[in-house]
Amino acid sequence: MRRYGNLFENIISFENLLKAAKKAFRGKKDKARVARFYFDMEKELLCLQEELLNKTYEPRPLRKFQIREPKPREIGASDFRDRVVHHAICNTIEPILERGSIHHSYACRIGKGTHRAVMQAQIFSRKHSYFLKCDIRKYFASIDHEILNKMLARKFKDADLMWLLNTIIDSAESENTGKGVPIGSLTSQHFANLYLDKLDHCIKDCLRVKSYLRYMDDFILFGNEKAELHLLHSTIRAFLRDELTLELKEKATIIAPVQEGDPFLGFWIFPNLIRLKHENKKRALNTLKSRNRAFKSGKTNEEKYSQSLMSITEYLKIGNTYNLRKDIFSKMFFL
Repeated sequence: MRRYGNLFENIISFENLLKAAKKAFRGKKDKARVARFYFDMEKELLCLQEELLNKTYEPRPLRKFQIREPKPREIGASDFRDRVVHHAICNTIEPILERGSIHHSYACRIGKGTHRAVMQAQIFSRKHSYFLKCDIRKYFASIDHEILNKMLARKFKDADLMWLLNTIIDSAESENTGKGVPIGSLTSQHFANLYLDKLDHCIKDCLRVKSYLRYMDDFILFGNEKAELHLLHSTIRAFLRDELTLELKEKATIIAPVQEGDPFLGFWIFPNLIRLKHENKKRALNTLKSRNRAFKSGKTNEEKYSQSLMSITEYLKIGNTYNLRKDIFSKMFFL
């Protein structure tokens, strides 16, 4: 495996930091802290560059909050200047991480995403009789720092870059010492996706499973024999435990005929039909009502309102959602 070096200089270049800041600004300029950074951007970026160059940079404490949808979990929001650093890193290392990924890994990758994952799952379901669906228990909180650092060291030989990556990883607090990356940060998404590359290659290269796909910590395998999938489940469970210190969420594990439908990424996937799950339909309508109230009361501007509606309708493009999308458009405030 090729190891990449001489990347740190590009990451901390003013041009890259400026590009990173512009990405981090998207949709956030109206917030007080972000606005202060924006109006004194050159000074802020030069200060950040100096801290990175002198290795005095330290990530600031996360702002933690709870969300309830789609399930209760804690989100760790990074300080704005740290988000700039995250974008600066990913501008450089994302193409390198991409090269080691299997084709059917769909999270955090350009040209992939939820819809392509769902459509590919349907394609696989047409070729096979059964599926095995798995989910990992408390995935982000269970990522082992030492294992993750070793994975990164196998890709990058740049000592300065490794210092920065380790600084970000080790700054994350968790209930378990030496474990966990915060849900919500850009680097965490890429770290979490990388962490399961080893599982992907085990399933594809060692277990020789042809019909397999993964979206972050949700993954599906397809086969024609139920007994074969039970055996694969046992092998995968042991691999995750022994190699990555992870556990499957056993109550979420499903081995069933494809004709019964596979619940994946908010949809029910059948060989000839894709249906939006009822709770996701309800969530979409509730989100619409919330956005309408915020726009009507002046709590959100026209740009954010439009972006939110586009996001909802984009998610609903696949599946039998024509009537739902028609209903959503009828309830919109037209701009």
